[in-house]
Amino acid sequence: SLFPISRNLKVYSQDYFLSSEFFRAAIKNEVIALNFVRGNKGVGKTTLIQKVSQALKSSGVPIDGFYTQEVREGGRRTGFDVVTLSGNRGPLSRVSPSSDSSASTREYRVGQYVVDLVSFEQLVLPMLRNVNHGGDTEKRICVIDEIGKMELFSQAFIQAVRQTLAGSGTVVLGTIPIPKGKPLDLVEEIRSRKDVKVFNVSKENRNSILQDILAAVESCRK
Repeated sequence: SLFPISRNLKVYSQDYFLSSEFFRAAIKNEVIALNFVRGNKGVGKTTLIQKVSQALKSSGVPIDGFYTQEVREGGRRTGFDVVTLSGNRGPLSRVSPSSDSSASTREYRVGQYVVDLVSFEQLVLPMLRNVNHGGDTEKRICVIDEIGKMELFSQAFIQAVRQTLAGSGTVVLGTIPIPKGKPLDLVEEIRSRKDVKVFNVSKENRNSILQDILAAVESCRK
């Protein structure tokens, strides 16, 4: 057993999994495979993740997870969807129909977008729990695209990500943003881990870096 929590889950509250104490405990245990693609918005992180996922799936590697995809209407971006690798899709965010937020103080907003937290959690949380409790003899790949402002409104998602990062049978392939303004706590904690390999993606290297990421993921599964 890696953690005392596996002996009696009832002893630990949800707050524990959201705390830095849990994160530090995870680092002290068995070295696990965590690979994150980092880059600015629009640089092609999701496209890169999709290519890696397809290559791994074509090779018969057990893989699950999700990515985010732009939604466009009439050539204009109107929001983002969550798409799971098993084929399910649902809204992550949509452009607010009104700039007046006084009547909707409970809405989760990033710029002009209103985040659909219920839809996001309904799609992503069952998938992450299934990855965490998988019984495969070989290491599975879990794709998390991305750990960004919209997704981090969900405390349940933060908890699920922490548990996934602590799993010895899972190779994580995720994306993290380069923050503009205040850094995101969970993103900074991930970047500071010694067992994380970060691939910095730019428009110049986004095509050539594909094989490097594939090689790193395959190496982690051995």
